[in-house]
Amino acid sequence: MNLEDRLVAIVRRSEPLMQVLTTVRGQDLPDWFIFSGAIYQRVLNDLTGRPLDYGIKDYDVAYFDSSDLSYEAEDTVIQRVAAAFEPPLREMVEVRNQARVHLWFEGRFGEPYAPLPDSATALTRFVSPLFAVAVRLEADDRLTVLAPFGLDDLFAMRLRPNPRRPTNGFARTAASTAGRWPEIEILG
Repeated sequence: MNLEDRLVAIVRRSEPLMQVLTTVRGQDLPDWFIFSGAIYQRVLNDLTGRPLDYGIKDYDVAYFDSSDLSYEAEDTVIQRVAAAFEPPLREMVEVRNQARVHLWFEGRFGEPYAPLPDSATALTRFVSPLFAVAVRLEADDRLTVLAPFGLDDLFAMRLRPNPRRPTNGFARTAASTAGRWPEIEILG
């Protein structure tokens, strides 16, 4: 079984993640996917024998709509998606318009962030290739996997800095990740 098939099998075994994917799919958001910890943490949990949902704090939902970059437009989508969920998932789903990230990123993280052309490009700017993975549930129930650096680092449990985006946040992120999964190999 190749790595993408392994990832898809892990995602499908997580009932809460599949519920989030199904619900978000029904919202018909432009250029959407679920990314970050909701995906990579489940792989790390599976590889280390932990329960699939161990440590899952949220579900990051990305979408891309450059037609209105106001916070009010994004908030309308945030509220609409939240209303589609019951607690506790309602409080765990975090929706962000990737077309707006450049407007707040530097103020929050102290690093410049050029505007994105689409949601998938956001993955190329993650702190590490291990984190740069996303999935979308298609209308035919097929899972589309987005992983611009591939899945080797994730399945090798190898945490290294993103070669395309130097950042001062790697050391902090590496320490936090190793605290949850001490089995991870940290490079850099």
